[in-house]
Order: sequence, then C-alpha cells, then structure tokens
Amino acid sequence: MAGIVLKNVRKEFDNEVVAVEDMNLEIEEKEFLVLVGPSGCGKSTTLRMIAGLDNVTNGDIYIGDTLVNNLMPKDRNIAMVFQNYALYPHMKVYDNIAFGLKVRKTAKPEIARRVKQTAELLGIQDLLYRKPRQLSGGQRQRVALGRAIIRNPGVFLFDEPLSNLDAKLRVQMREEIKKLHERLQTTIVYVTHDQVEAMTMGTRIVVMKAGVVQQVGSPMELYNHPTNLFVAGFIGSPAMNFIEARVFEENDLLFLRGESFQLAISDTFKSRYIGLKDKDVIFGIRPEHIFDKALAGTIPEAGTLKAKIEIVEPMGATVVLVALCGSSKIVASVDSKTKAAPHADLEFLLDMSQMHVFDRESGMRY
Repeated sequence: MAGIVLKNVRKEFDNEVVAVEDMNLEIEEKEFLVLVGPSGCGKSTTLRMIAGLDNVTNGDIYIGDTLVNNLMPKDRNIAMVFQNYALYPHMKVYDNIAFGLKVRKTAKPEIARRVKQTAELLGIQDLLYRKPRQLSGGQRQRVALGRAIIRNPGVFLFDEPLSNLDAKLRVQMREEIKKLHERLQTTIVYVTHDQVEAMTMGTRIVVMKAGVVQQVGSPMELYNHPTNLFVAGFIGSPAMNFIEARVFEENDLLFLRGESFQLAISDTFKSRYIGLKDKDVIFGIRPEHIFDKALAGTIPEAGTLKAKIEIVEPMGATVVLVALCGSSKIVASVDSKTKAAPHADLEFLLDMSQMHVFDRESGMRY
C-alpha cells in the first residue's frame, strides 16, 4: 500500500496545450480518491502521469516515499484498469490474469494458486478457460480487475472502467469495486466523467475543469458546500438551479429579488449576506430543495415562487418539473403526488436554508 503526492505538477503537450496546471494533491494510503470532470479537463492525463504513461512537464510525483518522475510504469508498484479492458484476445482468461506473473517468471504452482484465489474473489472461476470474445462486458471488466489484483500493487488506477457498460451493470460493478476496495484495503485513484459514480464511490473527490483543480472534498462537502458555480453545477443530479438576482434591504429585512420573484433571506443568514446589499449575485438552489407548495407541509425558512410548468417528467417516487419563472428556467424534483401539468402555473416553496449565493463575476460562493 502507498499514498501518492503530487507537487506543483504541470503537463503541457507540444509546448502549447496545458492539460494539467499546477496540481497539488495528497492521496492518503488506502484512500479511494475519484478524479471527476468533463471531457478534456485533465483527469485522465493526471492518472497517466501517476502511472508513468505520460511524462511530467514540471513538478514531482511521489508514490510512497519514492520520487517516481523518472521511473518506468513497471517499476512504480501500480496496476491500471482501462476503459477498453485491454485484454489479449488470443489468450484464455487464465492466461490474461496470469500474464504479469509469467513475465516476472513466478513459479507455476504459485501462479495457479494466485489465479484461483483472484478468480474466486471476483466470481469468475468458471470462466478461466474461455477467451475474451466469449465474455460479456461485465465479465471482461472482472478479468481486467483480476489481472490488476493478482500483482498485489500498492496503488490501483482506474481510467473510466465502467463507461462501456449498460446502466444496470454499471451500478452492479460500482458496488463490486467498492467491496473490493474494502477487502483489499489498498489505495485507489479512479477517473470518471460521471458525477454519480464519483459521489457513490469516492471517499474524496477532486473536481477538475480545464486542467485546474476546482475543489477537493468528501462527496457531501462538495454537495453541501461547493466552492464555485462550476462545482455546484457539476455535482448533483438534476443540476443546481442558477438564477440572477439582486440583494436588497427593506424595513431592516434582507431579500433576493429576481425578474419575477422576491425571496426573503431569514435572520439566520442575514449577517452572512448583509455585506452583499445592493449587489447583483447568482442565487443557487438544488431541485430537491424546491417543493410543490400544495404538498410541501411546513418548511421553517421557506420562500414562495410562482412559475409556469413546461415539462413534467415522472421518475417514480418523484416527478421532475421544468418551469419558467419570467425568463429563468427552474427545475424541481417534487413528490409524485403533484398535480402539476404542462402550461399551468404552480406555486413552489423553496427551502431557503439550503440556498447558495455566488459572485456573478468570479463565480465563487459567498
């Protein structure tokens, strides 16, 4: 097992494209850390630099106490699982899993013992003498995991390993990888563009945008206290609502005023936002904190907003409503008992204790 430290790491391609900019990150031993962000944000490049598949332009990477900048991938005590499985098509499952041990000239009885142990751990002992083309996507991913596990590496690196699987199988494999982490108690760095994967799997999440780390924290830290508009909009599904508003004070009360609404800021939060008086801001609130007023019951710090329903999306236990408040789009995730219908007006209650306020220019959260 090993922790990983990245110090001022920068990666440029062709001396002009900056893929990763000044990354400083400490990954604890036994941690499950997820790198998440949209395509092109630098997360896979970061993983490849840790693996030694891409060179670092500037900065240092340590695995354990060892500076690995100039070490070959095979000397870094890591194992990598790729999106496309990277199995040898002409080899049976047994030989795919055993390949790394054979290269190291491990004794045949020891190889057999470890292949059997690994196959049992992953539930693929009945597949050992099939070839990859005879396997489903989920089975191939388990074989790829087996090939990584059998080496007993200090660090596992996963590069979007579930993106080729269907939705149901992705959920199953997420659970299996989490259980695997608990059993093996090793360090995992996991790359994904799927924020649901990030939230459900990681002990900590690194959110990246355009090569720059935006925020590092636990899933709930990122959900409850996003540092800026990008993190707030990226984490959470459906995404957070963002509405232009202005903070103003009247009769010693503080309000958020938008194009077609006015929401009181309670005394609980007045001291926090009083410095924004007469300032234009971005008001943020998550769909799950917006309720159909007819079904909401009592919400201690609630604001009322009227909007015209555009789309009704039944989701089973909830219904997602897309509505217009003036020219601002509002998405709400409400109780399935709602009577909301397209083209009708509906009164919403907003839980103002869950509001977020962002600077309109910098995007940073107040």
